[in-house]
Amino acid sequence: MTYLEKLTAAVQSSNSTLCVGLDPNLDLLPEVVKAKFASPEEQVAFFCKMVIDYTCEHCAAYKPNLAFFEALGVNGLAVFREVINHIPNDRIIVADAKRGDISSTADHYKKAFFDQFDVDAITLSPLMGFESMNAFADDETKAMYVLTLTSNPGASDFLKKPFEGFDTMAEYIAHELFERSVRVETHLGMVIGATQAVEAKSVIDQHSHGSLLIPGVGVQGGNVDDLAEALKDHEGIPLINSSRGIIYAGSDSEQWTEEVAKKAKATKASIAKITELYV
Repeated sequence: MTYLEKLTAAVQSSNSTLCVGLDPNLDLLPEVVKAKFASPEEQVAFFCKMVIDYTCEHCAAYKPNLAFFEALGVNGLAVFREVINHIPNDRIIVADAKRGDISSTADHYKKAFFDQFDVDAITLSPLMGFESMNAFADDETKAMYVLTLTSNPGASDFLKKPFEGFDTMAEYIAHELFERSVRVETHLGMVIGATQAVEAKSVIDQHSHGSLLIPGVGVQGGNVDDLAEALKDHEGIPLINSSRGIIYAGSDSEQWTEEVAKKAKATKASIAKITELYV
């Protein structure tokens, strides 16, 4: 099964384009979880597994953020593996690693995430050059989501500036991804911030078949109506990510899992106008 076939099936079976971001911040975990387990590793593993169990019916994908697992230290990657192994096989797993390097370093990142952890997709930074993607390029069952127009204010530092004859560097990156997409086996998608939805139209038009990973809905305040307008003619399937807004919805309530489920269901409903374009 190719990546796009799995992505299509995940969206159709869940009737959702929601991606739940797994950002297990020890400072924000519910007190009932902290009281139940002594070690941070156990707390994070249990918390993430419960989030998965209570959101799975409402989402097509999960995006575990490597920083929160690496912060656990020597056992962090073991927890990462335990968590991704808990995600059902019919859901997409995007490793939010934001790697970007060349030569044997990139090759070893590929071995780590595609071969060892066997995730479906990885986020990559293109700023060391497009050659930094070469190591990931020969697997039709996988995808690369390349940082193109990010949701943070720092996008103005580089990605929104004119570059190589394009109005923005983001447009240039998208165009290059389109040009390269016909020469590689691995699917080339883009990371587009929901907080940049109005400006995103000219970017995603450069790579109309590319699937999209869209953070910024939820706590960051991305507007769903603006996003729907930007996507109305886009052929590539979007995964619309919400992390903190869903996984910490229960705060310190003893019934925190039920609150997480409610928030995931509500978020799924809020983006239904986008999902219906792709099911």
